[in-house]
Amino acid sequence: MPLNSPAMTQNDSDLGGNESDPKPQLTKIANLTEDFEKKTSSKRLKDVEIYVPIVYGTIAFWLGRKATETQSHRWSVYVRGATNEDLSGVIKKVVFQLHPSFNNPVRVVESPPFELSECGWGEFEIAISLHFHDDVGEKKLDLYHHLKLYAENESGPQSTKKPVVVETYNEVVFPDPPEDFFSRIQNHPAVIVPRLPATFKFPPAPIEDLHVLKRGDTKNHPLSQWFINFSEADELLKLTAARQTVQAHIVKLRRQLSVMDELPQTFKLDSD
Repeated sequence: MPLNSPAMTQNDSDLGGNESDPKPQLTKIANLTEDFEKKTSSKRLKDVEIYVPIVYGTIAFWLGRKATETQSHRWSVYVRGATNEDLSGVIKKVVFQLHPSFNNPVRVVESPPFELSECGWGEFEIAISLHFHDDVGEKKLDLYHHLKLYAENESGPQSTKKPVVVETYNEVVFPDPPEDFFSRIQNHPAVIVPRLPATFKFPPAPIEDLHVLKRGDTKNHPLSQWFINFSEADELLKLTAARQTVQAHIVKLRRQLSVMDELPQTFKLDSD
């Protein structure tokens, strides 16, 4: 909690720890925005899925001699690309909902890196809302993360040099994406897209500004040395890419079947 926050009882179950969630989570977006469907002329790509691997979490440093009863830790909460790529091609803004005892507990971050830092003494759940660009055609995605200040599995005194890091790996899945969205991000390094048949025609993709992309990533972030390197992440990305290849073949076959169904009956009998 911040300075001047109300008293909060801290028992053994409230004490945090240095941990991460190594198990991959798959969040499929299914709440399509009605306004988008009414306003856009962009068609949706049926049976196609776009994957965006993300990591969200917190890093907390004990303030040591500078710590007070109400200001014991400085911490940061953030959303980053799983490989520290810039997420702003998909995410328009991130809204962090802090404990109501903070001044201005609802914080809006509209440009990368999507993060904020605060000082306090207590642990609580942070609501994280991801808002996507208009051409994504999806509503916001709500995530939840518990701020940890104290390591559960370590004995001995606290250290000002070693923070408590808690991160969660997740793959956000966009089913049936709009063509405009697919075209815009198909070559983006933070996004996994299937290779579709050459018969698919898209609007020309905009040329990405590599300088802007680099500015928005977290590869050289001041806290990057503490980011957790998920051992399974690389394999998960490979499996996702393989799944996308299979999905592309399914799309191609369905298109071929659709063409066959439209042929005259006599032609189909001759071909048999």
